[in-house]
Amino acid sequence: MNARVPKNRKDYQPIKVYCFPDERESIEQQAQSTGLSKSSYLLRVGMGYPIRSIVDHHQVEELVKINGDLGRLGGLLKLWLSNGKPAPGIDARTIREMLKKIDRMQDHMLNLMSRVLRPQAEPMTSTGTRTEKDPGT
Repeated sequence: MNARVPKNRKDYQPIKVYCFPDERESIEQQAQSTGLSKSSYLLRVGMGYPIRSIVDHHQVEELVKINGDLGRLGGLLKLWLSNGKPAPGIDARTIREMLKKIDRMQDHMLNLMSRVLRPQAEPMTSTGTRTEKDPGT
């Protein structure tokens, strides 16, 4: 007997999923955010595999710019401190302002990172939206 051995998933029967248009749209958006097809996304969710989203490239570019700014500011600070005598117009007040600016830049970068990296541990509701975290956790 020459029984045909299936080579991939497309050789097997698919599972139909009935859903409302808004649920379908939500599934499509979530699949697109991960870079997977709807079928691959649903299979991974159904099998309990971790889902990783694609990082927004514009946000990453913004983080790179901020990181460059922090590097330049740090370099200026290092130059001032290593010289022994500061350049004209640079005093302790200027250094404090520069350090505050570096802190603000770091805060801005962390804010962007929190938007880029979506929490994976928050449970999904039946409508596909993430639930609010319990303040006690």
